[in-house]
Amino acid sequence: MDRAEKREAVAALNEVFKSTGVVVVTHNLGLTVAQMNDLRSRMRDAGATLKVAKNRLAKLALDGTDVEHISDLFQGPVAIAYSDDPVTAPKIVSDFAKSTDKLVVLGGALGATNLDASGVKALADLPSLDELRAKLVGMINTPATRIAQVVNAPAGQVARVLGAYAEKGNAA
Repeated sequence: MDRAEKREAVAALNEVFKSTGVVVVTHNLGLTVAQMNDLRSRMRDAGATLKVAKNRLAKLALDGTDVEHISDLFQGPVAIAYSDDPVTAPKIVSDFAKSTDKLVVLGGALGATNLDASGVKALADLPSLDELRAKLVGMINTPATRIAQVVNAPAGQVARVLGAYAEKGNAA
């Protein structure tokens, strides 16, 4: 990498650190190319990104951002996972880390909040934004169906009473 490429890489990482919702830092020592490609494709499908970054360049890119407090995590072979949704990147990285011992979650940042490995795991256990939206829509629709049932119930009862009187009149 020449100086111009390094400047571009630092600028791109700086923009990532300024604009994303969550950043997760992992050790990726010993992962095969196939495993890295699998993890990258899972991240891409969910709307997140995984990048292997040079530590020195990542530390330079952290300067002046809200997440510069995670610079001590950049030691050894690291990869950064990030997404706008605060749950997506931690969930995918944690799930992948369960399947292999070669990927170790070091920590991360949620805005200006510092996260250790257990904090990332706690974020991963939360429902995603789409799951929360689905639950909210379900909760909104449930009262509407109950209201319709309650409104229709008295009319049904009146109809049954009238039907019973009609049958009683026909029987007599």
